[in-house]
Amino acid sequence: MTEPRSTTTRLTVAQALVRFLTVQYTERDGVRRRLIDSTWGILGHGNVAGLGQALVEYGDGMPYHQGRNEQAMVHAAVGYARQSNRLSAQAVTTSVGPGATNLVTGAALATINRLPVLLLPGDVFATHPADPVLQQLEVPYAGDVSVNDCLRPVSRYFDRIHRPEALIPAALQAMRVLADPLDTGAVTLALPQDVQAEAYDWPGAFFADRVWTVRRPVADPAQLAAAVRTVRTARRPLVVAGGGVHHSGAEDALREFADLTGIPVASTQAGKGSLAWDHPADVGGIGHTGTATACELARTADLVIGIGTRWTDFTTASGTLFAAPGVRFLNINIASFDGHKMAGQPLVADARTALEALTAALAPHGHHTGPAYVTEYTDDKERWEHRVGAAFEAEDPYARPTQPQVLGALDDLVTGDDIIVSAAGSLPGDLHKLWRARSRDQYHVEHGYSCMGYEIPAAIGIRMAAPDRPVWALVGDGTYLMMPTEIVTAVQEGIAIKVVILQNHGYASIGGLSQAVGAERFATAYRHRSEDGTYTGRPLPVDLAANAASLGMRVLRAKTVDDLRTALAEARAADTPTCVYVETETADTVSGAPPAQAWWDVPVAETATRPSAVKARALYERLASTRRRHL
Repeated sequence: MTEPRSTTTRLTVAQALVRFLTVQYTERDGVRRRLIDSTWGILGHGNVAGLGQALVEYGDGMPYHQGRNEQAMVHAAVGYARQSNRLSAQAVTTSVGPGATNLVTGAALATINRLPVLLLPGDVFATHPADPVLQQLEVPYAGDVSVNDCLRPVSRYFDRIHRPEALIPAALQAMRVLADPLDTGAVTLALPQDVQAEAYDWPGAFFADRVWTVRRPVADPAQLAAAVRTVRTARRPLVVAGGGVHHSGAEDALREFADLTGIPVASTQAGKGSLAWDHPADVGGIGHTGTATACELARTADLVIGIGTRWTDFTTASGTLFAAPGVRFLNINIASFDGHKMAGQPLVADARTALEALTAALAPHGHHTGPAYVTEYTDDKERWEHRVGAAFEAEDPYARPTQPQVLGALDDLVTGDDIIVSAAGSLPGDLHKLWRARSRDQYHVEHGYSCMGYEIPAAIGIRMAAPDRPVWALVGDGTYLMMPTEIVTAVQEGIAIKVVILQNHGYASIGGLSQAVGAERFATAYRHRSEDGTYTGRPLPVDLAANAASLGMRVLRAKTVDDLRTALAEARAADTPTCVYVETETADTVSGAPPAQAWWDVPVAETATRPSAVKARALYERLASTRRRHL
């Protein structure tokens, strides 16, 4: 219940903030949701007496989740927000010092991916009664700086609440940014520990239900008309679907556009699943980790229609992929900043409304790309699927599986209900090339920041947002060692995530890259030192399955392909957190994933004496010479 707007209520700053958060809502397309669903936290001296006490005071209105690592809590909140289509988010509170600085990586990930999360770190005393206090960073030239200032460049909005009444405008601005599809990301309200506990007479209107409308900007008529003309004149058009398709809920609109026009649709990591893999127009991932079908279409396209994409270097193959003379770009994006990239023709609007308007404008006179073009990409897609099948297939069920064969076993098992989570290492590349996305939100790969350690906590957040769906966190051994701690949280809360650990004894992805750039896989294996000082000895005796079990997870070990299939099926049926552990075989030319279908610019040493680096530099110079600026 909200109080009459004319009254005041005496509460601490922390109590007022928690109460305020319980009555904030988003609304899009007539559907209303809680904006801040719940709060993650680790309590310390910087927030225990303020926010900690307030969460006890208002525990019935603000659910609380106990975390183990501050960065991981942000990852969980980000997973929740993405699964909630950015319409609902979670807050994260920490103490001062290392608890606060641990938020930085998660905040950067949220902001880069444009996903909302509210950060509430404690801060040092505003009144400076004792200087310095425990964990305070002293800055001799500035008395108003604390470690929380590290969060400024990675936050879409930042404020420090030095006085109680300053919370009112700051809290409103924070909600505005969280609910804005253009501006959203990490939002930080730094809360000095003395101010958190200070009382103030708050106006009743501050605690009134407040609805933040998530807007759907429509296209400017002139831009729309120009876009229609551009599409009509294209002979080899290609759509590149980015994460904005999912954020806008534009999947149906994209399918209708593809059905009408026959234009093939490739996808970025964030956009994969915009069309189901078996839709005739879907040609898979694009760019460095994309399919041969999509990348070849990109090389010859005369019009590239980007929908909700930021045009990162993985997508553009570092500026080498779109090679046709005179190629044009039409960018449908809610952000003008992204709409003008690649010297593109912008159509600044919500992805769904823009696609609906574009389809409606093209439909009356009919518009479909040429049948020869459709046959070309359809046949090429069929050839690519044969390569996927070869990578997934395991001829010997009693052999140790390769990484693509692990994905193949999972592909055989899942339905459109399952959600696959990954973020870093070699898995995102294999998934982007090979995975057959069956539903709009099955494919959850964080590749904007590509943050090792994201997968397990994000899976927890996703499962919170989708409690009835199987959620799989796919992690390599390097990623697992970065952040396994939230397994404890999953066990404590009974959140039945499924974790698949692929043990390949090192940083497999960076090892392959190291070899390609002439660095000879230096320091990328998890092995003992050899007599020559390199890490080329026997594998480390690390038992990650035992580690996961020690954190309370049920663990199923799979030594063979046959074991793996049985373990995955058992894990999928489990109603408790379950881990499948498998040691993978090094991929060979038969069962390995196809190599990169497009370049990625990682500079190679310009001078070197070792033959591997000299050879890599020669190849680098040749490929770099194909880069172009689209002006």
